[in-house]
Formats: sequence, C-alpha cells, structure tokens
Amino acid sequence: MKDFFYAIQDLFVNVLFAPYDALRALELENWFAANTVSWLFLVIGLVAMVYWMGQLKSFNDNNEEDKSISSHSYL
Repeated sequence: MKDFFYAIQDLFVNVLFAPYDALRALELENWFAANTVSWLFLVIGLVAMVYWMGQLKSFNDNNEEDKSISSHSYL
C-alpha cells in the first residue's frame, strides 16, 4: 500500500506539476510569463462574467423572470 501512495506522489510531483516548475524557473526573468496560468484564468473568468451579464440582461429585457414574491413572504 505504501508503494501506491508513492506512485501517486511521483505522478503529481514529476509529471503533472512539471509545467508549473518550468514556469517557476521563468519567474526571475519575466513576471508576466511566470504568471501565464493566472492570466489565462483571469481572462476566462472575465469572458464568462461578460457572457453571464449579457444573458441576464437579455432575460430581463424579455420580462421572462418570475418576480412574484409567493415563494418567500419576507421578500
């Protein structure tokens, strides 16, 4: 069983995290290159937020949302 956990450790440390180790080596040379994954996630999140806001606006413009207060009386 001990070898099983060492195999999982080897997979993550030597295989799956290898791209991050390569990016960490760039940190001293170029800060933007070292943070490419963070920039990528930031751009994906921004695009998703803009899309979501557009969808909310289209539903609001079509009056498709049920705005009745029957589900919660305190609202």
